[in-house]
Amino acid sequence: MPTRFRHAALIGKYQAQGIRPMLEGIAAFLSRQGLEVSLDRETALNTDWRDHGALSPAEIGAQCDIAVVVGGDGTMLGIARELAPYNLPLVGINQGRLGFITDVRASDWEEALGPIIQGDFEEDRRAMIEGDVWRDGEKIFEGLALNDVVVSRGATAGMVELRVDIGDEFVANMRADGLILSSATGSTAYSLSAGGPILHPSIGGWVLVPIASHTLSNRPIVLPDSQDVSITIVNGLDVSANFDMHRLASLLHGDQVRMRRSAVQVRFLHPKGWSYYATLRRKLRWYEGVV
Repeated sequence: MPTRFRHAALIGKYQAQGIRPMLEGIAAFLSRQGLEVSLDRETALNTDWRDHGALSPAEIGAQCDIAVVVGGDGTMLGIARELAPYNLPLVGINQGRLGFITDVRASDWEEALGPIIQGDFEEDRRAMIEGDVWRDGEKIFEGLALNDVVVSRGATAGMVELRVDIGDEFVANMRADGLILSSATGSTAYSLSAGGPILHPSIGGWVLVPIASHTLSNRPIVLPDSQDVSITIVNGLDVSANFDMHRLASLLHGDQVRMRRSAVQVRFLHPKGWSYYATLRRKLRWYEGVV
């Protein structure tokens, strides 16, 4: 069977101790399968590995047709945002502790990668949140999130008051430590720990979750992702907006965070037979107590 892919990018969690031997093994395996292999530039610099060409995310998007990401969900989140506009499929090999979106076990990577690069895989597309921050009619920040956008107070500040509008309709003023707008993918991340529900990634929806709300009647709500969501800073000190790992600090009263469904999606490739429910069982230990 001919190889489906021709040029693979290899991205690693270069901060992880001892990751280079694993990256070298994956690169050698891909080369034996007939693929050209390039390293993400940051991975190459931080592992001092020069055996393969080093590319920026934009160059990876233009030159490669598959990306293999070795690390945890944080590593995947960072590169997924940068590569999503190029429609590049991603395979995640999990070296982290949890791993909802880097789902191939580190011990099983060769068994999983072989069929995938030959075209035998399950494809999974994930929606993203696109947003920006406005101050006095001027856009001061824009970002893209796969998991969530969080508007919250600083570590030493008191609670904040936030106005929520959905579409053209005012919803509520909420006093809390903050608000999370989560995608279905992010519903198993911060949103879950704050009491939000799990959304299957095929659902076209978001979850709006108050963080430690002052009013117990302010509950998580599932929203259609066809409408824009705006969060306006009414009151509070040291308020920040966080797009996954990209943080804009020191928002002012009257600043508005506007969010909408992005036109781009993230493409994940999984081994044949992959199941979202099996991932939940494994990661959330739902099998415990079952005889």
